[in-house]
Amino acid sequence: MKRATKIAEMPGFIKPQLAILRTKAPTGDYLHEIKYDGYRMQLHVDHGAKKAFTRNGLDWTKRFSLIAVAFEIPGQAIIDGEVVVVHEGRTNFSELQADLARGDQDRLLYYAFDLLWLDGKDLRRTPQVGRKAMLQGLFNTHQIEPPVLYSEHVEGDGQALFAPPS
Repeated sequence: MKRATKIAEMPGFIKPQLAILRTKAPTGDYLHEIKYDGYRMQLHVDHGAKKAFTRNGLDWTKRFSLIAVAFEIPGQAIIDGEVVVVHEGRTNFSELQADLARGDQDRLLYYAFDLLWLDGKDLRRTPQVGRKAMLQGLFNTHQIEPPVLYSEHVEGDGQALFAPPS
């Protein structure tokens, strides 16, 4: 007789890890991500129900409703990312703040960079490169499109990334 596997209950808001400012990039084999100038946002998807939390745990689902609707997958997921507005080819925090103050979501983009939870599994102890691969798999499988975007990364030596091309 097979025992049914109990699926873990999806957690609420997960306090995010924040970037730490350093004077030099690390040497060795690391995963490097783009630093966007926007609002950190954690998107919770639970069998169609969606919530969007700020980095301090405030529920901003209404402010980011177009983004929440665009991340259409079955099951459960908690995705970490950054909401931005791109102005003149760059993320622009003051433009983002102005759009939010007006209640305008048309230019908001969500760069998803981490997958913390998927269908009953806490992934926070999974290596980051594996979580990013699973996140990219969700994008590919479910054809997720803007305003939600997968945030690319670069692997390698941090100092080498800043070296001028030879």
